Amino acid sequence: MKNQEYIQSGILESYLLGIVSEEEQREVEQRVLIDNEVAKALQSIEIDIANHYLTNAVPPPPNVREAILLNANKNELKKWQQQNTFKEATNHTEQLKYLEVEVDNTHIKVHKYWRPAFIAVFVLSKIFLIAALYFYFKSDSLTKENERLKQEIKLK
Repeated sequence: MKNQEYIQSGILESYLLGIVSEEEQREVEQRVLIDNEVAKALQSIEIDIANHYLTNAVPPPPNVREAILLNANKNELKKWQQQNTFKEATNHTEQLKYLEVEVDNTHIKVHKYWRPAFIAVFVLSKIFLIAALYFYFKSDSLTKENERLKQEIKLK
């Protein structure tokens, strides 16, 4: 395939957008290394695509931009703190055998669905207790009634 046909085929644009197969990707990379004209065309297309994206870019709302920057800054600060604490910990490993852990909360955290489960078990246990007591006293009164009726039959 000639260079102009290859350039106009659209494979370079697809390569830059990342929608080509691995075989086509290797082919484009080899062609760029071999042929200077294809390399210039690829660079020109890349610049055109970048300019298109930059001219048609829509800036985010200011509050979203601030939130993203704050979040990014927090993540960077956490990473920096973790790196520094790791360095300090490695320096003190010879002096300390255990890491010091600070606990700011003395409560056990339980999954939010356990509370309704415990309440349901508690309520059901009370219902079963009441039912057991009811049937116990009912059975006791029936046995007493049965004994009384047996005594009446013996007396007759």
